[in-house]
Amino acid sequence: MYAVMVTGGKQYRVMKGEVLRVEKLDVEAGSKVDFDQVLLVGDGDKVTVGAPLVSGAKVSAEVKNHGRHDKVRIVKFRRRKHHRKQAGHRQHFTEIEITGISA
Repeated sequence: MYAVMVTGGKQYRVMKGEVLRVEKLDVEAGSKVDFDQVLLVGDGDKVTVGAPLVSGAKVSAEVKNHGRHDKVRIVKFRRRKHHRKQAGHRQHFTEIEITGISA
């Protein structure tokens, strides 16, 4: 069984037991969280597509930890102008493990 859910403005295809990194959630590590914005639920040949959401569908997950991604370097350079700017960015994430999908 798999589902397509929305969190943090992004869509994720998830299955039970999968570990993934999503945009930062304001919950404690070790706690449970439910995602009710489910766009699609698939179980073998049976696929349920929402319009836009599947009513009554829910994805349950457990928060493993919080962290930050690797640094992304931003470089702005203009040739022959003695102009060069550098910056960096590390995005926060929450690592979750999918514990169940209910349709």
